Amino acid sequence: MKTHFKSSLLFSTYNWPEALELVLLSLLNQSKFPDEVVIADDGSTEETRVVINRFKTLSPIPIVHVWQKDLGYRKTSALNKALAKATGDYIIQIDGDCIMHKNFIQDHLSAAEKNTYLFGSRVNIKENIIKRVLADKSIEFSFFARGINRRTRNLRIPVLGRLYGKRNSISPKLRGCNTSFWRTDLIKVNGFNEDMKGWGHEDSELAIRFHNNGIKAKRLRYRGIVYHIWHKVDTTKSAAGNEIIEQETLNNRILSCKNGIDKYMPENG
Repeated sequence: MKTHFKSSLLFSTYNWPEALELVLLSLLNQSKFPDEVVIADDGSTEETRVVINRFKTLSPIPIVHVWQKDLGYRKTSALNKALAKATGDYIIQIDGDCIMHKNFIQDHLSAAEKNTYLFGSRVNIKENIIKRVLADKSIEFSFFARGINRRTRNLRIPVLGRLYGKRNSISPKLRGCNTSFWRTDLIKVNGFNEDMKGWGHEDSELAIRFHNNGIKAKRLRYRGIVYHIWHKVDTTKSAAGNEIIEQETLNNRILSCKNGIDKYMPENG
C-alpha cells in the first residue's frame, strides 16, 4: 500500500526516563520517520519531562507530550487523551519500554491495509544485561547479540513476512507494544475502554471490538521488530475486572465502548 497518508507514533510512559531515552534514540535512528510522536504520560515526574523536552530539540518531527495527573494506573485514559491529540491517519503503537528496530516504522507503514490492524511480536532483553543496555544506551541488537531471547523474532526478512495473511479473530500473540491501526477505525470503536482499571487486557479488548466491526488482523512477522526492556511487573496493578469486561465484549459482540475517547475529542470539548 502506498504510504502517502499521515502517521503518528504513540506510546505510553510512566517514570522510567532511562528507558524512555532509548525509545526516543531508536526513533532518531529510523529509516523512515512517522509524521509525529505522541507520548501518553500517566503522571510522570519532572525528570521525564526533561528527557522529552531534550528530544523535542533533536527530533526532525514534532513530539507531543500529553500528561495526566498521577492518580494510580490509568493507562487507558492516558492513551485516549494522547490519541485525541494525534493528527495522523494511521497510528503505530509501542510501549515506553520498547526499543524500535531501525526499520520498524517503515515496516508498519508498508504493510498497512484498509480495514485491517497489524500486530507484531517483541524480542525480549533479559534482566541480566539491562543495566549495561541502559548505561551504554544500546539501541541495536544483532541476531547473535548476548542477553536476548525469542531471537528468531529478530530476523528481518520482509519477503517471508508477506506470506502471513489476514485473520478474522484475535490472536493470542497480540501485544499492545507492537500494533498499528487506522485512526478512523479507532474512533469507530470509541478508543480504549476506560472502564478497564489497572493493568491488563486493554489492548486485546480493543482488538475484539475491531473484529466485531469487521476489521481484520494481520500479523507482522520477520518485520516490525521491537526489543522489550525487561522490568519487574507489579501484579498489584492488575485488575480481574478487566478480563470480565473483555469477555463481555466478546460474548455480546460489543461494537463500541461507552467510556472511551469521544469525551476528549475537539468536537466534544
